[in-house]
Amino acid sequence: MPKRDRYIPGVPCWVDTSHPDPQAAVAFYTGLFGWDFKDVMPPGSAGEYYIAQLHGGDVAAVGSQPQGAPPVAVWNTYIAVESADAAAAKVREAGGRVLSDPFDVMEAGRMAVCADPEGAVFGVWQAKQQIGADVVNEAGSLSFNGLRTRDSDRAASFYGSVFEWQTLDLGGGAQMWRLPGYGDFLEADNPGLREGMAQMGAPAGFEDVVAALEPIDDGDTAASWTVTFAVDDADAVAANAEELGGKVVVAPFDAPWVRTTVIADPQGATFIASKFVPENKDLVSAQASPANAA
Repeated sequence: MPKRDRYIPGVPCWVDTSHPDPQAAVAFYTGLFGWDFKDVMPPGSAGEYYIAQLHGGDVAAVGSQPQGAPPVAVWNTYIAVESADAAAAKVREAGGRVLSDPFDVMEAGRMAVCADPEGAVFGVWQAKQQIGADVVNEAGSLSFNGLRTRDSDRAASFYGSVFEWQTLDLGGGAQMWRLPGYGDFLEADNPGLREGMAQMGAPAGFEDVVAALEPIDDGDTAASWTVTFAVDDADAVAANAEELGGKVVVAPFDAPWVRTTVIADPQGATFIASKFVPENKDLVSAQASPANAA
């Protein structure tokens, strides 16, 4: 995929992670993914924010935690919108909560922090100078976002109202979030994308997919958004994460289309690392979904 230069509304566009010790997190992710970091906060700022780059493009960020937040490290998902203010209003109307009212992030954009009716937290991003991730779907960059939920119907009503998402049934109980028209946008930027997907055996409508819908099976896991990074070798990344002080929450295993693992960084923020394996497309994994451990 070429570098992204824009996102249409309704597409996850950025991820960052909030940490009690951002500089320690920078060291971990530098060692794990080979990211280069730049400090984008003005001198004397109370908080820290480091944008990670790969091949000269922005891929993610590491920041300090908001004042008053519990000292728990977490990865955050942001969804592109035309207007952060209008999106926040839609969240309230659909039964969600606005945790942080819309505010400007210098000249980069305008954002709000929201929660769906089950409590899964996400951000909305109105781009100005910063569109989000320039590099995606390459090893060491964002490849997917997913919503963990106990109530798919309720989630469908909420995200349909806020972002015009629909569910795509993949069979066997698996579902994805799709944004009608997203495939047209991708095809314009990457001619032949639809044909390539069809040749690989992707299900009809998959070109419109923007995120995964991941049912929660256990009683202790809270609804949340997950982040998946593409890797060349899930086993090697898992081993490297442990060497750097992280923890392998779910050991690497094969699943449909991928070989994947769930990792917690040294401060506890969990994420999925996944290698695309087309040969696994018809595989039915007997292992529990990594979403329930991430």
